[in-house]
Amino acid sequence: MLARLRRVPFAAQVLLALVLGVVLGLVAREMGPVGPEEPNWLTSTLQTIGTTFVTLLKALVPPLIVTAVIVSIANLKQVSNAARLAGQTLLWFGITALIAVAIGIGLGLLTEPGRNSSVDAASQAAPEKTGGWFDFLTGIVPGNVLGLQSSAEGALSFNVLQLIVISAAIGIAALKVGEAAEPFLGFVRSALAIVQKVLWWVILLAPLGTVGLIGNAVASYGWESLGSLGVFAGAVYVGLALVLFVVYPVLLRLHGLSPLRYFAGAWPAIQLAFVSRSSIGTLPVTERVTEQNLGVPRSYASFAVPLGATTKMDGCAAIYPALAAIFVAQFFGVDLAVTDYLLIALVSVIGSAATAGTTGAVVMLTLTLSTLGLPLAGVGLLLAVDPILDMGRTAVNVAGQALVPTIVAKREGILDIERYRSTSTIEPLARVEERGGVDTDLRRPEPATV
Repeated sequence: MLARLRRVPFAAQVLLALVLGVVLGLVAREMGPVGPEEPNWLTSTLQTIGTTFVTLLKALVPPLIVTAVIVSIANLKQVSNAARLAGQTLLWFGITALIAVAIGIGLGLLTEPGRNSSVDAASQAAPEKTGGWFDFLTGIVPGNVLGLQSSAEGALSFNVLQLIVISAAIGIAALKVGEAAEPFLGFVRSALAIVQKVLWWVILLAPLGTVGLIGNAVASYGWESLGSLGVFAGAVYVGLALVLFVVYPVLLRLHGLSPLRYFAGAWPAIQLAFVSRSSIGTLPVTERVTEQNLGVPRSYASFAVPLGATTKMDGCAAIYPALAAIFVAQFFGVDLAVTDYLLIALVSVIGSAATAGTTGAVVMLTLTLSTLGLPLAGVGLLLAVDPILDMGRTAVNVAGQALVPTIVAKREGILDIERYRSTSTIEPLARVEERGGVDTDLRRPEPATV
């Protein structure tokens, strides 16, 4: 039975799991809750399965980032243009974000979501946490060597951007130490190979995780809440579709790359992002498909993809806050001037970096509203449909996180064109995993032309 299942393409397994998740979610929703605060057994089961899968992925993010960044810096001994690659990455982060926010503003002016909604004004409420411009400075400076931080409830979590900073510092120090650091680098390379192996074991559970994640989303939220905010929700998804299926393909075409090949290679990460609603949880898959399917060198992808997971959010930090700010302004009868729209664009392009320590659509929205002087209580008006919108936002975020490294690698002449053109689905990666791992010979340096 298992052998027969493994012959089914991985992408088809996830697609079937998506359909099964929707069906089970609808069944769970029809069953109704057991009590006022207690979901039924099916909803609880779906929630547990989905949460467990995302937790497993998140658990692998810290060791993956630390080992991959250190190893890639060790390979930078033969690299002469690492600074140029970093500059190009940030530039294209900004360019794509600017295009996305322009689409968001245009759709907001065209659809007027704040004037075409029936949302109850009583639902407005100030958010529990807000974004600020000093969050970037406080978020990038490591509080401890593990990049750990605690929430108000006392729960521990890790800060991805801090992990990158810590790992980069260790990698640079290892380069400076020289020969004496070789045993340490050998250990880190072995650790990376082991982490990658465990990662693929978890990824093989993606179909099961998809059933739980999408099933719980349908059972918990349904689609009834879209009624009062239908125009706003529709505008958000139209904007996301324009960026994902129009802007990104145009940029790929302009760089001589096939959009179909890009979507075939990046789709495993995009679909996982849609159901999991977590860029960080999807990060191991995003990094792997960027390297293995899209042909981006590991020494570059291990920097660009984790950095993008915290600062590259065309869905959460560009389209959504632009449309939401216009919605709030229209709902409260505040007229926005041209300078206000320019401020929206500015905040959207650089604001995601300013909230690097506490990234999220709500935090980014509060930063935009506070910059424009709009009431933060307007955030509460949109929370009813936020989980539904978050699926599309996260999918676009992850698509952009894989797109920019691919474009930059092509512009710099370091993209493996043959690998990019031969990609189809993640299935070849599953077969590589069966052979004992993916590219475990990490001592092989990247080409000197990087």
